[in-house]
Amino acid sequence: MEKKMNKRLLALDVLRGITISGMILVNNPGSWDHIYEPLKHASWIGLTPTDLVFPFFMFIMGISTYISLRKYQFKFNKNTALKILRRTVVIFGIGLAIAWLSLSFKTWNSLSDQGLSLWQQLWTSCSNFSHLRIMGVMPRLALCYGGAAIIALTIKHKHIPYLIIFLLIGYTIMLFLGNGFAYNDTNILSRVDRFILGGNHMYKDNGIDPEGILSTIPALAHVLIGFCVGKMLMEVEELNDKIERLFLVGVSLTFVGFLLSYGCPISKKIWSPTFVITTCGLASSLLALLIWLIDKQGYRGKLTRFFESFGVNPLFIYVFADVLGILVGRLLLADGSGLTQHLFYLLQPIFGDIGGSLVYALLFVTINWCVSHILYKKKIYIKI
Repeated sequence: MEKKMNKRLLALDVLRGITISGMILVNNPGSWDHIYEPLKHASWIGLTPTDLVFPFFMFIMGISTYISLRKYQFKFNKNTALKILRRTVVIFGIGLAIAWLSLSFKTWNSLSDQGLSLWQQLWTSCSNFSHLRIMGVMPRLALCYGGAAIIALTIKHKHIPYLIIFLLIGYTIMLFLGNGFAYNDTNILSRVDRFILGGNHMYKDNGIDPEGILSTIPALAHVLIGFCVGKMLMEVEELNDKIERLFLVGVSLTFVGFLLSYGCPISKKIWSPTFVITTCGLASSLLALLIWLIDKQGYRGKLTRFFESFGVNPLFIYVFADVLGILVGRLLLADGSGLTQHLFYLLQPIFGDIGGSLVYALLFVTINWCVSHILYKKKIYIKI
């Protein structure tokens, strides 16, 4: 029988908050033409700090899935299945709604000089689904959460590591046989997405959708690794044991991931197996460090509270930031410029091109933190 967790790990909320704030930061620069190199994704092969934030969040989601399903004793029944299905559909639906909102504003802006009436322009903008992106960050989270939760309730947990290995090896074979490391539309990932989704419903990035259909397979394995780490973490009560286990897993996975990258390159855009292994290893090591610093050494400061505010309502704040970013980025002012562009031009003379873009992003993160901190102080938890 598993031992009951003695207390909530504050470090887990802090790490979750770090990833959410990081995702908001890199998604909302003042200008996409002026970004510091560490705040860019790797163009194809490689790993940057920005490439870590999303996989870190998925790793944490796996840990959280284990913790949340414990109250059901990991038993599969109709009510539990319906709750998982409902949450999966809601998260996926929110992702589609965000994509629709972005497309609607983009269409509205493109029609601004067409001489249409207000209602014609509004109807055309809101009813345009021809280029709606179906997959994305939220849909990927939904599919991986739903898949991992069902697997956790229907498969013996001792078999999950073998399933993870099977998924990663199978995906690796698929990449090698399907030209999966080519950065063009001959890539099997691109071909499958274009066949199933259609080119107009994909992310426009040289034919490769970074959250495509086939790359959801290793992303599911990613969450399952987090689930297994969560199980390992919660089976012991002593903080020293938790820290040692996390460091051991972290160092081992990181070493194996980088070693295997000589044959299977690390790439976020295709969510390569080595990307999964390496980022899970780095996330595990960072979590171990934070548990030692926060939960063992007792460090509680302004910095931990800052990230904890983000970490207690992560998905809500991420959605709020996405919607706010669309409104600010797509809303045209009287001179025809977007609000983002206008604010960047105000910051640019003071901080320069790249500095002004970064300052804007930091201000955007601060605005979202104010919302999350109010919810945190009032103990309002919005679960998506």
